Amino acid sequence: MALIGLGVTGGIGAYKAVEIVRGLQQQGHDVVAIMTANAARFVGPLTFEAITGQQVVTDQFASGTNTGIAHISLATDLDVLLVAPATANILGKFANGIADDVLSSLYLATSAPVMVAPAMNTQMLAHDAVRENIARLEKRGVHFIDPGEGYLACGWGGKGRLAEPDDVVLATVQLLNGGGSLLGRCVLVTAGPTLEDFDPVRFLGNRSTGRMGYAIVEEALVRGARVVLVTGPTAVKPPHGAEVIQVRSAKEMHDAVTSRVCRDKSPVDIVVMAAAVADYTPADGPQTSKIYRDGEELVLKLLPTVDILAELGVWRGGRTVPILVGFAAETGDAVGRAREKLRRKAVDFVVANDVSLPGAGFAGDTNIATLVSRNEMKEVPLSSKRALARVIFDQIERCLGSPSTAKEAGTST
Repeated sequence: MALIGLGVTGGIGAYKAVEIVRGLQQQGHDVVAIMTANAARFVGPLTFEAITGQQVVTDQFASGTNTGIAHISLATDLDVLLVAPATANILGKFANGIADDVLSSLYLATSAPVMVAPAMNTQMLAHDAVRENIARLEKRGVHFIDPGEGYLACGWGGKGRLAEPDDVVLATVQLLNGGGSLLGRCVLVTAGPTLEDFDPVRFLGNRSTGRMGYAIVEEALVRGARVVLVTGPTAVKPPHGAEVIQVRSAKEMHDAVTSRVCRDKSPVDIVVMAAAVADYTPADGPQTSKIYRDGEELVLKLLPTVDILAELGVWRGGRTVPILVGFAAETGDAVGRAREKLRRKAVDFVVANDVSLPGAGFAGDTNIATLVSRNEMKEVPLSSKRALARVIFDQIERCLGSPSTAKEAGTST
């Protein structure tokens, strides 16, 4: 658990800082807010005090700021100083050593790593003075989270809006981890559904939203891995920092996965197949024109798709790398079916969940699962999908640390 100082400055993006606090707390960290006078014009200090459970630091000369967690003592206690949103004004102060308020003074006093998420008008962001200040701070070792593009509060469109809270949290946690336990490893994750078109209007699909797979991507990034995300169509925004490959059909997902795992010169160390890949596809492929209703029975002939994970298990053979993880979204005997998948697909372990249970289905933020390997089962009660992702990677790291175990599981028949 780390102590993160969240500097909030005077921009409309200050309201997003509340979500950033929540995200950091969900990662198990404590947060203390340091607000400029203009920040308090957008969000009241009481909001941050209620959420963080800490006194909000707003004035370095206020009574009591020389004791406890405030003022200069805070500079020595922090593990990271995060500023979000960071206005052009605070960037200028940081870059030029101006210390005329509590946040700019804290920046000069702390030796903790500094992460900055700029947010401002597009023209301000592009101004030479701002670009020079950012370059100067980067040269000093300050870390930056690029602002997003879109409609700005000023009415303009373009680059300058505060990065999404999840992206800010992820980048901050990566900085805290100093690289992480999977630094130097490459993880490939599949997520979301595949859609099998049978005419220009209709398709065969499933209920997957990609949330579980994206939670796995986030955890892999936090642990320092290089992540390749192969994702089917979904409305969920991919996590910042992953290489994203968009696919639609089971064949496209098969080709994307096997080209990266089996034929790419850059080795993949871990494959997590969290996608809900279609088991069947129209035998004749998609029709070129819409199939119209004529009152008669419509019969679709379906053929099985390629089992991507089973093919990877055969390709890996007796090797221990890559670690292969499958998913079994079932109704009824999820663990029994997971055991069968484990045997048939020659993987290291299978994450089984009964999607008919409350809190364990598609589209939600929670899950219930059992990790099934050759020699053990680990039950994960109702928890967030991100918490389940942490359990999954704890198991993956045990496999990486025990080659004999990984080999035994990987070659089961």
